[in-house]
Amino acid sequence: MLVPYDALLQLPNETLERLIKEYLFSQVEDGSFSDTDDETLKLAINKCKQALKQGVLVVEYSEDDESIAIRQHDHLHN
Repeated sequence: MLVPYDALLQLPNETLERLIKEYLFSQVEDGSFSDTDDETLKLAINKCKQALKQGVLVVEYSEDDESIAIRQHDHLHN
């Protein structure tokens, strides 16, 4: 189930940023995101927020394992 962008805006900013950081660190592990200094991380968080707003990235909640994750919209299995 996709979480609507408007619902994300109702989350505390800290919660949304933790979710984004988790996504970014998963990108570090697969090589898509390589630099983790504070300034680069802040820029990456802002880029992710913009991508979420534009629908390039989406937040998906899995009822099966009760998990939540950011995914690229193009990579969703319909």
